[in-house]
Amino acid sequence: MKKRIIIAAGIALLAIAAFLLRPYYLNITFGISDFFRDRGLKTPEDIVRIDDQAYGSDPMQVFDVYYPVGTDHPLPTIVSIHGGGYTYGSKEVYQYYCMNLAERGFTVVNFSYRLAPKSKFPAQLEDTNRLMACICVRAEDYYVDPDNIFFVGDSAGAHLNAQYSAAVTNPAYADLLDLSIPAFTLRATALNCGVYELKDFSSSQMKYFLADGMEEEMDIVGHITSDFPPAFVMSATGDGCLPYAEPMYELLTARGVNSELHIYGDEQEKPPHVFHVNIKSEVATVCNDEECAFFRERIE
Repeated sequence: MKKRIIIAAGIALLAIAAFLLRPYYLNITFGISDFFRDRGLKTPEDIVRIDDQAYGSDPMQVFDVYYPVGTDHPLPTIVSIHGGGYTYGSKEVYQYYCMNLAERGFTVVNFSYRLAPKSKFPAQLEDTNRLMACICVRAEDYYVDPDNIFFVGDSAGAHLNAQYSAAVTNPAYADLLDLSIPAFTLRATALNCGVYELKDFSSSQMKYFLADGMEEEMDIVGHITSDFPPAFVMSATGDGCLPYAEPMYELLTARGVNSELHIYGDEQEKPPHVFHVNIKSEVATVCNDEECAFFRERIE
């Protein structure tokens, strides 16, 4: 009897631990995966990095800037919006990917933002706008060219990217979100392995990262206009978000947006979700080369 009681108590404790750790399960899983993905990587010798610049008072409101050694004038600038389901991720997770983009001749801004559930949407969108205001004011310090801004974002970052790109190009949506957009020119955007409609999420999932009453503000589809920037819509054959890529491309095309759809891999080689962040991968190199070429064609 005593043994059964001990076993039952042990099972109960495991169940309680599992329940308490449930919100952090993906964070732990992603963290381990990202550690092994980037293990052995170092800052490239041809890149200057400026770390831990504040754009707000919260500890998560910080950013890094990367640009090629020898830079003495503003460069076309890529702003990276990291993924992680609104609950995970930071600039540290994306540093090597972003420095790899900078090696292609860009200034790259890599930032962290406040995360759910502590900070629910629209905190992440507000932080993106606050970052843009900061780097526009301090553009000369970081060799940022406000007249040639490009966004990349993957997974939840692609969702944020699409939202912010819509807000930048649709004043009515910016007003709905209560965002005062700073002065810069968004030339193009890359939507990587993203989710763009939340109809597949349960109400309990939504409550985890979405503030009450913000469903309309969270919507992208209803606020995309023909002024949305040229878009590089990307996914892969092994990406769980693949079903969202073609509908987004078709929506953009139907609304007159200059867009390209790129699906990487085939039935034999199936690159996984956000494969492009793994700069050790050959298919990531191909993807990132093509995205940057898409951007270069739109520099003015």
